[in-house]
Amino acid sequence: MSNATAGGRRHRVVVVGSGFGGLFAARHLRRADVDVVLISKTSTHLFQPLLYQVATGILSTGEIAPATRLVVRKYANTQVLLGDVQDIDLVNRTVTSRLLSQDTVTPFDSLIVATGAQQSYFGNDQFATYAPGMKTIDDALELRARILGSFEEAELAQTQEDRDRFTTFVVVGAGPTGVELAGQISELANRTLAGAFRSIDSRESRVVLVEGANAVLAPMGPKLGGKAHAQLEKMGVEVQLNSMVTGVDARGVTIKDSQTGDIRRIEAACKVWSAGVQASPLGKMLAERSKGTETDRAGRVVVEPDLTIKGYPNVFVVGDLMAVPGVPGMAQGAIQGATYAAEQIKKELKGKQTPAERKPFHYLNKGSMATISRFNAVCQIGKLEFGGFLAWLAWLALHLYYLIGYRSRIVTVFQWFVSFSGRNRGQMAATEQWVFARLALEALNGNDEDAREALEETGTDSKESTG
Repeated sequence: MSNATAGGRRHRVVVVGSGFGGLFAARHLRRADVDVVLISKTSTHLFQPLLYQVATGILSTGEIAPATRLVVRKYANTQVLLGDVQDIDLVNRTVTSRLLSQDTVTPFDSLIVATGAQQSYFGNDQFATYAPGMKTIDDALELRARILGSFEEAELAQTQEDRDRFTTFVVVGAGPTGVELAGQISELANRTLAGAFRSIDSRESRVVLVEGANAVLAPMGPKLGGKAHAQLEKMGVEVQLNSMVTGVDARGVTIKDSQTGDIRRIEAACKVWSAGVQASPLGKMLAERSKGTETDRAGRVVVEPDLTIKGYPNVFVVGDLMAVPGVPGMAQGAIQGATYAAEQIKKELKGKQTPAERKPFHYLNKGSMATISRFNAVCQIGKLEFGGFLAWLAWLALHLYYLIGYRSRIVTVFQWFVSFSGRNRGQMAATEQWVFARLALEALNGNDEDAREALEETGTDSKESTG
């Protein structure tokens, strides 16, 4: 691999995605003798693990989603292009991205694809109309408006049945996001909003965590999963295991018990989905255009030991888009994969190795953790497992470390201090537009009948409650 192309320009590395994988790839190439083009469909670098705190009023979007251009502006060799990738031509080495109606074709010599994953509804995409996921800023803002809006609707409701429905919150999926979100909705109802209403008591709200498996935080093992389960129930969260969601509509969810086969119904105005992930569609495109490359059930690319696709040693797939045994879909996997890919490119440009001489990617598991409530978390580092206040402090320290920028860290510490030491939260603004905008766009752009019905039903609920 040479650092100069036939046309005389420097070796160009195109990075697709501005998450942890894309950003750390650009960071590790910032002093290399290459030109980096970072293409992303969003203008920000999103720290997804803290999205639930935006949704529950603890943090603002600015702390967890700084502008990508500002993050990399000191990287003299890096250009940022905003656009949604439409095509990757492996033979001609080009990436085509689209912003509004304008297409941009960007040639590459090396390619790092780090487009991450999106919410999976396991073939029931219609559920998304009524139960948004937790993968984007829009998702978090919509959910915040849905949560706070439900309390406002309950305050105006004319019947106890409606009050109960508006103060019931269903979280689907007992992974880290679901556990953290259920815990924070409970704390929001029991601490922040306590005494703020006159017709309802927010502390009587019902928070239900639904999980299809037989354990909370199953990947973390029975000890930590049991701790999390016990703490959630202590907080008043109803944990329903072995429960498969078979239907979601504007007024609630339908659940099937996987052991008995019994069907039950939970009436709830506010639902959120955190039960699974599906890889970016670019994974399927890459697999189809390279001979022999496959994808797994979640659409992730089954990569070679050096994180490339078959036949194309210059095309790396990292982060949530790659399928590597033992590597979880977490920030650590994306960071380590992107760093590895960048190092291979730099070594080959310096003539230190050829693609055939690459050492396989090795993932170092630095542990996993999840918060349950203020002052309480669970943490797994190697064989060490612990929970409680020390785990919560470790969680705070780790997430502060990975936040981008000193300002974000300082503001986040302040917001955490205010939220966790007292009852108030600093980000409690919400508008109807945050709830309706996604549905309106889906109805307009996709001719989505479910979205149209949801708009009509939500509008009817509002009229009934205010009427």
